Amino acid sequence: MSFNMAALASLMLKSRAGLLVTGQCSLLDSVRFASKKAGGSSKNLGGKSPGRRFGFKKQDGHFVHAGNILATQRFMRYHPGAHVGMGTNKTLFALEDGYVRFTKEVYIPPPRSPEATQIITKLPQGAVLYKTFINVLPVKQNVTFRLVDML
Repeated sequence: MSFNMAALASLMLKSRAGLLVTGQCSLLDSVRFASKKAGGSSKNLGGKSPGRRFGFKKQDGHFVHAGNILATQRFMRYHPGAHVGMGTNKTLFALEDGYVRFTKEVYIPPPRSPEATQIITKLPQGAVLYKTFINVLPVKQNVTFRLVDML
């Protein structure tokens, strides 16, 4: 079955004018072109850098503002000292502006605690347990007012 080009052209003109009954030439009615360009999104470019590792983020003597992270840890390696808070994932952060100080202090666990029954009993006689505490020494604020002093 071969189509004549003139007959095909007249069918196309009649179908555009609405003279053909539906079903006579379904091939011409079913051709449709894309109205949108089919392209993917390329905005998700992040996530290729490695994560920050555990450990202390501020050194001894550094100045920190309130809310700065001092150390991240999985277990209790560093303990919160003065003006230092602890988050839910054991992250230590500064509560006030000041300077960071690391101290090692003698740690005495409360009696009948898991640390006292599991760790202290395994230490040799006379051994002392030390823990590392992170403290923030707050900056002294001026208590004098210039306007009052001028009077």
